[in-house]
Amino acid sequence: MKSIDPKDIPTGELFGLLTGAVTPRPIAFASTVDAEGNVNLSPFSFFNVFGANPPTFVFSPSRRVRDSTTKHTLDNILEVPEVVINLVNYAMVQQTSLASTEYDKGVNEFIKAGFTPVASDLVKPPRVAESPVAFECKVKQVIPCGNGGGSGNLIVCEGIRLHFKEEIFDATGQIDPIKMDAVARLGKNWYAHINEQSLFEVEKPVNKTGIGIDQIPAHIKNSSILSGNDLGKLGNIEQLPSAEEIRSYQENENGEINNIEDRHHLAKDLLKFNKVEEAWKVLLQQ
Repeated sequence: MKSIDPKDIPTGELFGLLTGAVTPRPIAFASTVDAEGNVNLSPFSFFNVFGANPPTFVFSPSRRVRDSTTKHTLDNILEVPEVVINLVNYAMVQQTSLASTEYDKGVNEFIKAGFTPVASDLVKPPRVAESPVAFECKVKQVIPCGNGGGSGNLIVCEGIRLHFKEEIFDATGQIDPIKMDAVARLGKNWYAHINEQSLFEVEKPVNKTGIGIDQIPAHIKNSSILSGNDLGKLGNIEQLPSAEEIRSYQENENGEINNIEDRHHLAKDLLKFNKVEEAWKVLLQQ
């Protein structure tokens, strides 16, 4: 394990380590205006949602590492405390990157990057027509986290009008991550594309209380074949199958497996397809 005191390395190097480690990060494509009405559009990956009542978002335009100067987005928000947070999908990622260019103050990145401005309902900054989701926000608080290069400025926003393109919803009215087709920032020049090949589901233990890994028998918990992910699935079951259920499964499904390693391999294969109860019935055979 490489351990570092952040005070011992240059800020630029530390920035690279942090943005390479804390991934993937969603992108807040922020549109703002200054007191004269000049529009600015810039992406920030120090961003997330932090509450739903009210809708609360935070993003951070950090000071430039090289000279500690502030971004136009922050300057504008201090003049006009409103912002539209537009979300970014794969179809617009290259244009979004272009909008991050250090253009002079007053240059409109909507024009430079080829985006279409749409008048917002409740705030002065326009939203991006190409974005699948846009949040019109009032800025509630600006929290400086330092004065030196690389220091953050937390922009705490309340969403007062939320816009979603109809085509990103599934038949149940929920946002379909495949239709959303989002991208996220990694370190250096790397991005992640959230598509069907990169998605998987993990059952949230909200409607039941799993037995926990500590309750898994030692010969299973200490297996050299089952991974931590496998044990996590096994520990999320509420109760173990009964002896009768195990016997019935053994008689009707796969017969008796005497070798412990063979049982663990079969259970691992079953867990790949989230067949947790069947995996338990294999593992608990006597």
